[in-house]
Amino acid sequence: MEETLPSLDCKIEHIFISEGHNYIGHHGKPPGCNKIIEVKKIECVAGRGLAGDRFFDHKENYKGQITFFEMEIYEKLCNELNESGKVPSDFRRNVLTRGADLNQWIGKQFSLQGIKFEGVEECRPCYWMNQSFGPGAELALRNQGGLRARILSTGSLRVTL
Repeated sequence: MEETLPSLDCKIEHIFISEGHNYIGHHGKPPGCNKIIEVKKIECVAGRGLAGDRFFDHKENYKGQITFFEMEIYEKLCNELNESGKVPSDFRRNVLTRGADLNQWIGKQFSLQGIKFEGVEECRPCYWMNQSFGPGAELALRNQGGLRARILSTGSLRVTL
């Protein structure tokens, strides 16, 4: 019998991938210049990650096979840090949601659009956030940096505006 998991009740407003790392492995050097690509639909592959993304097959059992981020936090930071012209992709998270408190899913399994995930930990912000989004972003994002998750079943996620 198939296990039924609680569903993450939210909208997906954006899905982003990148073929390469701009920050990992760049400590002490300038960031890379790999573009963020916005897609309307993405294939989630159990245990491997998002097809076409830089973290696909990154490491066995990798805890950040997919990352989620709340649009409400993006909007809050734009206001708090007086940053206009910034785009949601500046956070380099994969799936931007609306209507869900992502921190409540840390340490829990859930489903979204029929795909099973395991919330592993907060996507802790680092000093690169100050460069990619704006001064003060690293501090402002503490405890609200998004959700890192493992993909437990294969399927497609799509934008649901």
